[in-house]
Amino acid sequence: MATKIMLKHPASGMLKKGYYGYSWTYLFFGFWVPLIRGELGTAALHLLFGLVTFGGWNIVMSFLYNKQYMTRMLVERNYVLAGSESENEFARMKLGIAPTGAAIAA
Repeated sequence: MATKIMLKHPASGMLKKGYYGYSWTYLFFGFWVPLIRGELGTAALHLLFGLVTFGGWNIVMSFLYNKQYMTRMLVERNYVLAGSESENEFARMKLGIAPTGAAIAA
């Protein structure tokens, strides 16, 4: 089951909902999920892969999609987690993100 957390773009102040965990929505609706979230290129690729694999792609991606979406939002689009500190910490743990200010092990 996916868990919701708010994301905020520091420069614009825009808020968006982000999710992490298993995506039942993606399992049932497939490429429509990235399409509705505004990821047109991703939606086109997912439609293609879904057609080629006769829907098998949806089963695999339902485990992966939310983490990939959050990674794109946090890394490529520079959003930051905007929940409470405990929510942010739990989301970081689930997404495999280092805690804020943590030193990188060499």
